[in-house]
Amino acid sequence: MAALALTACSGTDDSGDTTATTGGASKGIVTAWGSEPQNPLIPTNTNEVGGGKILDLIFAGLVSYGADGSAHNEVAESIETEDAQTYTITLKDGWTFTNGEPVTAKSFVDAWNYGAKLSNEQLSSYFFEPIQGFSWDEDSELTGLKVVDDTTFTVALNQPDSDFPLRLGYSAFYPLPEAAFADMAAFGENPIGNGNYMLDGEGAWEHNVQATLVPNPDYPGDRVAQNGGVTVKFYETLEGAYNDLLAGQLDVLDNVPDNAFATFEAELGDRAVNQPAAIFQSFTIPQGLEHFSGEEGALRRQAISLAINREEITDAIFQGTRTPASDFTSPVIDGWSNDVAGSEVLKFDADKAKELWAEADAISPYSGTFTIGYNVDGGHEAWVDAVTNGLRNTLGISAEGNPFPSFKDLRSEVTARTITGAFRSGWQADYPGLYNFLGPLYGTGAGSNDGDYSSAEVDTLLTEGASASSIEEANAKFLQVQEVLFKDLPAIPLWYANATGGSADTVSNVEFGWNSVPLLYAVTKN
Repeated sequence: MAALALTACSGTDDSGDTTATTGGASKGIVTAWGSEPQNPLIPTNTNEVGGGKILDLIFAGLVSYGADGSAHNEVAESIETEDAQTYTITLKDGWTFTNGEPVTAKSFVDAWNYGAKLSNEQLSSYFFEPIQGFSWDEDSELTGLKVVDDTTFTVALNQPDSDFPLRLGYSAFYPLPEAAFADMAAFGENPIGNGNYMLDGEGAWEHNVQATLVPNPDYPGDRVAQNGGVTVKFYETLEGAYNDLLAGQLDVLDNVPDNAFATFEAELGDRAVNQPAAIFQSFTIPQGLEHFSGEEGALRRQAISLAINREEITDAIFQGTRTPASDFTSPVIDGWSNDVAGSEVLKFDADKAKELWAEADAISPYSGTFTIGYNVDGGHEAWVDAVTNGLRNTLGISAEGNPFPSFKDLRSEVTARTITGAFRSGWQADYPGLYNFLGPLYGTGAGSNDGDYSSAEVDTLLTEGASASSIEEANAKFLQVQEVLFKDLPAIPLWYANATGGSADTVSNVEFGWNSVPLLYAVTKN
């Protein structure tokens, strides 16, 4: 997700001027596009990009990720193992939370135990499943976590897991101060982190408006802020954000509205960004949706996938900023393949789609309207209209978009399982590994498995891949996972998204990372 900082500031206005002093390269406040977080800002209960962007600005994990996706120790001095099953983690000295509490081994162990506890209902609890003591059936302590001393703790996994250290930069693994456990709900509204930035006092998170962050003067890491702070602004529409970018009223935008795909590179010049990123886009058809389970459901899912002309949509609407998907992950991740068995279901074939839909109708005639839920503030209307129009023309059914005003509104219904049709989905990677695109979305009971898909075969292959002795062996298992997914199609893969966006001439040193998020700590205000 995002980034970092150092030093203090105060007194800002919409122009980005500030009366602050800073140890970075500029004093100005950088404004960046964002969306209202779905939930209070608790690391283990945030699994969407609106909240994640802010969390990653105010927390620092054991490791951090470079612009190219490489992992580097941040709070960790070392992460050592002899068998890929028991890890000894040693922390660097000098780290504190912004309330003055020291960051200790207990800060991590307590935070992870909180996230894993069933009764706390944390969306990212799935990430702790590999640790000994985790249970889906009852509250239990993670017995695999042991505090050795203030700067050392050990992690015992249920089985070897070669990419476990790679995951430790994700927000689910952030530490928490003692103050958090006194009132977690209040903490979520005004979190206390250990990262480069911190919220600018009470009320800094103005719901549905913006979140104002200032540099943390005690941040001891390498990613020091080069500005006087970051204000993440929440927009109702991408069009509004893009117009503000052109007018110099927004400094950095990491998304482009579809009506600007053909023009944004010319309009922004060398300030435009259009580069591959670890983003996979799809729409999910819930397992319990009428007509979409069992043999009938398998036929209908295949028919719908075959009825989508991905090449036509990516050319006409996305103007070269998307690439038709050939798997469930991302081409920028090590181990990716464009030749997974079963992927032919992603090729447009109107005749085959009609044939399979007719076979499903012979089992149970289809009735009603097929809908795809999407958020209006994310720039999805055009492709949803194109997909549903294709379904109407090819399959002869009623199909239409189901718009929600905001990403938060959409996610709230998805999380509560009250949404009544399919819905846009996808994944912006938490860490650069194939497993991250598969386990959290398709593992039984996983926190981001919003369609409630369950496959014993997929679960077994995920476990075997995670416990492989090498990344190469693991990736081979993850390709087998995808072969099963292409048969079941719990989600319909659409395309890979480039990182598209840019910056105004008000800022310099803008770089987008491997996962499409700008490195905001490095941005300087002109």
